[in-house]
Amino acid sequence: MVPAHSQSPVLAVAGVIKNYGARRVLDDVSFTVGGGERVALTGPSGSGKTTLLNCLGGVDRPDAGAISVRGAPVHALDSVALARLRRLEIGTIFQFFHLLPTLTAAENIEIPLQLIAVPAAERAVRVAAALDRVGLSSRSEALPGQLSGGEQQRVAIARALIHRPGLVLADEPTGNLDSANGANILALLRELSDETGTALVLVTHSEEAAAICHRRIQLRDGRIVAH
Repeated sequence: MVPAHSQSPVLAVAGVIKNYGARRVLDDVSFTVGGGERVALTGPSGSGKTTLLNCLGGVDRPDAGAISVRGAPVHALDSVALARLRRLEIGTIFQFFHLLPTLTAAENIEIPLQLIAVPAAERAVRVAAALDRVGLSSRSEALPGQLSGGEQQRVAIARALIHRPGLVLADEPTGNLDSANGANILALLRELSDETGTALVLVTHSEEAAAICHRRIQLRDGRIVAH
């Protein structure tokens, strides 16, 4: 069941165009995502999925069109305002975890809270709760190199959600995991998005990953061909 949309969507994409030289990578892409809604971006390699995800997160800028997260115009913000929006409202989960190797699991999860100046006492409480929720309380002091792939992705999920963002962007989050760990990660993502009301946009080639989403947006040659 798709969650009921609030009056304004968490994510709104309107007429987005992105070119790389003479090649049009995204062509008039438009859609919205509501609070608590999970949307899978699917399509063949080269269809524009990762470019779109980068534009949604402000890593890349569209050549035309508009993208807003909780009403803030991602496409039009200067670098300072964009960095602040990303710190407050966007969480990201990657295929290869992107944990800092010299920091413990707890310290990796804490980073987003430090960036928005959450007081130390509150950081400690929220990190402990997050570790417990992803089943890693006993591994809080472990470095990434001491964790399995599944454990590292659990840390990455906790880090993406710790600052209570409106939107989480996930790029093939199970692509580097075996099927059992992948299934566990997908179940965790589904549960946490239900619990927090966070919107999730998930780029995937995996049928199993797409299946946890409320709907799919299929891209081909930079255009939405099904949704």
